[in-house]
Amino acid sequence: MGDPRGFIKHDRLLPDRRAVPVRLRDWKEVYEPFSESQLRIQASRCMDCGIPFCNHGCPLGNLIPDWNDLSHQGQWREAIERLHATNNFPEFTGRLCPAPCEGACVLGIEEPPVAIKQVEVSIVDRAWKEGWITPLVPDKNTGQRVAVIGSGPAGLAAAQQLTRAGHNVVVFERADRIGGLLRYGIPEFKMEKQHLDRRLAQMEAEGTEFRTNTTVGVDLTIETLSSDFDAVVLACGATQWRDLPLPGRDNNGIHQAMEYLPGSNRVQEGDLVTSPINAAGKDVIIIGGGDTGADCLGTALRQGARSVHQFEIMPRPPDERADNNPWPTWPMVYRVSSAHEEGGERQYAINTSEFLGTDGQLTALRTHRVEGSTADGRTSFEPIDSSEQDFPADLVFLAMGFTGPEQNELLDGLGVELDPKGNVARDAEFMTSVDGVYVCGDMGRGQSLIVWAIAEGRSCAAAVDRALSGVSHLPAPIVPTSAPLR
Repeated sequence: MGDPRGFIKHDRLLPDRRAVPVRLRDWKEVYEPFSESQLRIQASRCMDCGIPFCNHGCPLGNLIPDWNDLSHQGQWREAIERLHATNNFPEFTGRLCPAPCEGACVLGIEEPPVAIKQVEVSIVDRAWKEGWITPLVPDKNTGQRVAVIGSGPAGLAAAQQLTRAGHNVVVFERADRIGGLLRYGIPEFKMEKQHLDRRLAQMEAEGTEFRTNTTVGVDLTIETLSSDFDAVVLACGATQWRDLPLPGRDNNGIHQAMEYLPGSNRVQEGDLVTSPINAAGKDVIIIGGGDTGADCLGTALRQGARSVHQFEIMPRPPDERADNNPWPTWPMVYRVSSAHEEGGERQYAINTSEFLGTDGQLTALRTHRVEGSTADGRTSFEPIDSSEQDFPADLVFLAMGFTGPEQNELLDGLGVELDPKGNVARDAEFMTSVDGVYVCGDMGRGQSLIVWAIAEGRSCAAAVDRALSGVSHLPAPIVPTSAPLR
């Protein structure tokens, strides 16, 4: 603890966001540079408290007080070593994670918490700039082959850990590029893809093999998969999107968020001149108040939408923690993302009852206000009398989350069991009902955070390594939440 009074002397400070009119003209990340002196001051606010709840708030078990102190002292190389000890991809989490660690920060009981996420991303960005992040090539080869299906954060974490343990790892991805939702679901303004590409280059140099444009169960048969590999890791995510089957759903102009977002990313990759679904000059409504909805909002604004509304069925969160939401639980408070700062209007406690259209083309949404009530642990929403309102809309994006993994040739061919929620069931060693087939990330856990995906990938890798080698020295931060199969 470099400065015992740092949390008293200094306020929480984050880098400025670029001016809205400027950043809406491009797709670059929104934040201005943050000086080393400012960063070291922020790191000094960490109290190195006796019980670091931030560590426990993070599924990865990040050693947060350690690298906060090292950053404050300017010991950047030691800081990245501590950071990499628990997290394969801090440049991803430092940009994309909602930071449950900050919600659990002890300082946050009375003051704004330590800017943990900013310290994290500053450490790893500096390490890349200084050339400290290099391939970690294993010093042995086990001769065992592992297939990882899916190249999102869970699959990449599992693949990197297993490669470093000496196994021959092949990552299969059905898209044309590696990265999963990191590549085609996260807008460039939240994470520029250069951060993904240089980490993939490191993994390739370590020995991980990537195969794109490969749908396992179609392009690669299940029989070939089983015969060519000693273990299989399923990390395909929870990509079955939730729909909204209301009257008028068949009108043109209604799209899932994940039908919309990849187009702008492909434009940035140079594949397209313009996005296939373009909001320029149109009235846009986004149904769903979460991060994916905000990504649609920022994308529509950059495309030049005439108006954007984001609907949320829940009431507006309070500005401060409610009495029934005490520290160190995740603070359910009102937040303004960079996209919300850029424009659009958020509507709370609103529900859509019908999609209106003319000659098959969407023209408006019919809505009503709702009042929520909870009984037996379930929340229901009742319409408020005389609250109907029509909102003009040329485009609607459904951003209401995901219900689980897709039911496709892969799962059918493997014959794995599902749990009651529709996720792939697994035991305490991440193994499915099929011997030698493992599952990690959202595919087994259900839709969750990027830190959970990486933690699951690391733990699953340790389980696979134990099964193949008899013992594993890979860290395993978590145990699956699913009920044991055996």
